[in-house]
Amino acid sequence: MKTLNEPSLKLEAIPSLRSMVAARLREAIVTARFPPGVRLIERNLCELMGVSRTSVREALRELESEGLITPIPNRGPVVTTLSTKEARDIFTIRAELECLASALFATNATDEQMAALAQTTEKLAQVYENFEPATLLRLKDEFYSTLLEGANNEALATLVRTILARVARLRVVSLSKQSRSRESIKEIRKLVEALLTRDPAAARRMCLTHIENAAAAAFAVLDANDVIGRNTEQS
Repeated sequence: MKTLNEPSLKLEAIPSLRSMVAARLREAIVTARFPPGVRLIERNLCELMGVSRTSVREALRELESEGLITPIPNRGPVVTTLSTKEARDIFTIRAELECLASALFATNATDEQMAALAQTTEKLAQVYENFEPATLLRLKDEFYSTLLEGANNEALATLVRTILARVARLRVVSLSKQSRSRESIKEIRKLVEALLTRDPAAARRMCLTHIENAAAAAFAVLDANDVIGRNTEQS
């Protein structure tokens, strides 16, 4: 047991500087503040963010592992350009993993997790009404965190988290299509209704419908250029 003067072993949930830098850069990439093809110069990022080169370098390595940036010989890291083929592959994987997560959530989630997901959905509805990418992405992270926690399958959660950043890029593309926001939140509400009634089969169907419609909206935008950002490359 802990004595009066003995220091606590409890860890505080304070994010590291590296994780905060990575989160800010991830958001800038996903919302196209740093568009596909653009170089990410460490010195400029240090000045822009007011942090050390070590923190920036560590954050860039994390984003490289997520597929958001690509190291180019003699140029350094650039924001990854995503082809239509790669986007289709991501949507295929997303459908399989998220539909499974939804079915498991409907089966395993606690009442508290159900309530938390419903609450996040209402916050999402407000953001969809007045679309703002950065806020939407943060709430989507909250939605997924609850969904994966309630699914209660760590292996699945790890797999989903490996593609979430790339899914987020495609989400912003799909929502740039006129009227998609209104349809998207309707689909999410139907999915959550199935989850709250603990109907795994209906949850799978609603999840698949949502992802298929998101893919169609994204490809309507992507197919015009065949890539996200082919013409945005900068030196």
